[in-house]
Amino acid sequence: MRNVLNFTGIAALMVFIIVLCMVGFPRYAVWQQEMSGKAEFAKAEQNRRIKIEEAKANLEAEKLNAQAEIERAKGAAEAIKIENGSITPTYIQYLWVRQQNLSANKVIYIPTEASLPILEAKQ
Repeated sequence: MRNVLNFTGIAALMVFIIVLCMVGFPRYAVWQQEMSGKAEFAKAEQNRRIKIEEAKANLEAEKLNAQAEIERAKGAAEAIKIENGSITPTYIQYLWVRQQNLSANKVIYIPTEASLPILEAKQ
């Protein structure tokens, strides 16, 4: 009798576990997909906010660059007015030298005989 009760108890426990799995696993899968969807939505929302902030920063930088360019143009116009509207060759050379300080490449080719540059110079 005791063996029958043990066997019946074990069988009932197994049936209960099987029923629990049959009901629980599908619900868990649905819950897991819902949580995964919420996580993806939150990630997409955060990425959207980041892109908006980057766009705002780029817009502000472009506005400041435009203002700087306007001020530079005003300065150039004023410099030309000071020179009575005439640009001398010396002033053009000055602008060229000043521009060389701003460029990353510092290689300057100086023409020699037959207007060909010296490509390799020995010291």
